[in-house]
Amino acid sequence: MSTILVINPNSSVSVTQSMQACLAPLKASTAHNIECIELAKSPPGIETDAHVAEVIPNILDAVGSSDADAFVLACFSDPGIDRVRAATTKPVLGIAESAYLTALSLGRRFGIISLGPSSIARHLRYLEALHLHHRLAADRSIDMTVAQLMATDVVETVARTARLLRDEDGADVIILGCAGLGSYRAKLQETLGIPVIDPVQAGVALAANHLDLSYKR
Repeated sequence: MSTILVINPNSSVSVTQSMQACLAPLKASTAHNIECIELAKSPPGIETDAHVAEVIPNILDAVGSSDADAFVLACFSDPGIDRVRAATTKPVLGIAESAYLTALSLGRRFGIISLGPSSIARHLRYLEALHLHHRLAADRSIDMTVAQLMATDVVETVARTARLLRDEDGADVIILGCAGLGSYRAKLQETLGIPVIDPVQAGVALAANHLDLSYKR
């Protein structure tokens, strides 16, 4: 049995637990072992460019010390993904890139729900680097930290933001722009009537696909 290691690059146990719950359907349908970890040396949330830079060495250490068969970087900034891919011959999937690729197969324009305003500029830089920015309808912030997100139920805030992306910005797919937002996916999709993507699910699904089809790097 192959193992997919899902790395939460922050130190929040609650984020890791949320990811594990959201991955239950994939765990039930795949032959691969899916494991989730957080990185104790990292900050509790990755909310700034400085945080992104800070966690990259921790991710590299985690990948280097693991015998997993594929890795998923479970932060929507895909921190250090090029460096991590250069450090291993095994599949490395970033949840942001995976969510974007999934969105392209489901609609014409996707909207992103982000935690804070600083994330929006970072997401746009990454989309431009991937040459996918022309498919972005809008990126809207719910103005929260990771700690605030995990401490309360924000379904109404997330739903209101998603409706703005759909009705005002023209998004026909919604991407949850944080690993800790996945628990709202099913409810949002039912309410909105359009696809809603949990990026952690998207990343793990692609990792399983890589393993199933024996893609080589």
